[in-house]
Amino acid sequence: MDDALAAALSDAFPDRSVERLTSVGPSWNGANETVGVVFSDGARAFCKVAVDGDGRRIARERAVLRYVSEERPLVAPEVLAADPDAAVPYLITAPAPGQELSEVWEAVGDESLGAEPVSDSIAGEVIRGTSGDAARTALLRRVGATLATLHAERFETAGEIVDLDATADGRVALAIEAAPWPDVLLATIDRTREIGTSERLASHYDAVIDCVEANRDRLRDAPAALLHGDIAMPNLFVTQGGVDGPEGDAGPDGVVPIDWELAHVGDPVRDLVRAEDQLLNGFDTVGPERFSEALYAGYRERAGGLPLGFDDRRSIYWVVRMLGRSGFVDQWSTYLDEPTASLVERADAELEARLGAV
Repeated sequence: MDDALAAALSDAFPDRSVERLTSVGPSWNGANETVGVVFSDGARAFCKVAVDGDGRRIARERAVLRYVSEERPLVAPEVLAADPDAAVPYLITAPAPGQELSEVWEAVGDESLGAEPVSDSIAGEVIRGTSGDAARTALLRRVGATLATLHAERFETAGEIVDLDATADGRVALAIEAAPWPDVLLATIDRTREIGTSERLASHYDAVIDCVEANRDRLRDAPAALLHGDIAMPNLFVTQGGVDGPEGDAGPDGVVPIDWELAHVGDPVRDLVRAEDQLLNGFDTVGPERFSEALYAGYRERAGGLPLGFDDRRSIYWVVRMLGRSGFVDQWSTYLDEPTASLVERADAELEARLGAV
């Protein structure tokens, strides 16, 4: 156990001993370290430390987890302990109910790809009586509906979430530093650069910022909703059923989002575009259309339609999404086992194409 994790766990639980730490899989965010914790009494938790010493992400995630749990019809992991002001800021949460979406996704298989479904655990419940392809479609509809539920509440303005606040009647609220949506979007681009692992394509940041600035008028009047900011398969847990499933209460769709540190208030179109990209697409490949259609169908069914202005602003956010490749091109090179130079060339061409579509 390294010093940062030891300090966090000792501060949060001075009277409890830790049996072991477990890996939570690879992370491309170099500003954090996250591990699973198994205590000597068998209880489990997850511990995230901000190794860069910046407690703002910890304060934001702590606030959103409590807000979502108390004020929204969604389920979020319980906060067991947190201190954004510690020398090494930390957040410790209880495990989310259910099973990681990526595990269920692989287990149910995809008949169109020739994979065989695996009938065990939650995957077995999802696949029962249906094909692997249909099971994946059903999962994506549930994710879409969950996003629509998250986005249903509108805020007066976009802004950065800084901490918790309270309403006049004592209810939990979010403390938000209000700002025009284009400025909030630019701030998220800055954060991407802060946690990025490569400056090989640094010019892409400038190009994306220029695109946002050039389209301020199209972005300015976007609706303001609570955005998760990082909808990806490792950040979603699913249960067998819905509210009363065997995994416990997991909201109306049995989908529990985790890892809320990038949450902010802004255009729900941005969250939807990022979700589609991170759930379904590769470095420069696009997932099957039937899957993206399922994601959006789930959203429409719950919300009554896609967010106002979806078609007009979508292309701008596809440009912004390029930074998920450009800022981590070294990680993509390792993940895909391809030369970095090849990915750089392809990323340049892809960014040019996306800019041309705006």
